[in-house]
Amino acid sequence: MGKFTIPDKVLYVCVGSKCGKRGGKDMFKLAKAYAKHHHGPEEIEVIETECTDRCKYAPICSIQPGNTWLKEYHPKDVLKLMDLI
Repeated sequence: MGKFTIPDKVLYVCVGSKCGKRGGKDMFKLAKAYAKHHHGPEEIEVIETECTDRCKYAPICSIQPGNTWLKEYHPKDVLKLMDLI
């Protein structure tokens, strides 16, 4: 069996239909690269999710633990949050 790493934090980025069109897909790629270069895999993991059923607030992302949600975000806000939490 391989080693199973549990990260301290997880950023869930919605890339569903509306979120994806409003920057979710680009945010996922940016956050994934940022986490790789600025954090270790045990510190923060970036996961793309399908629809979170909050389409009127697109794009949406969430950082766990802490249950912090961002709606209609700017990419800079997400990257700052990744460093703060």
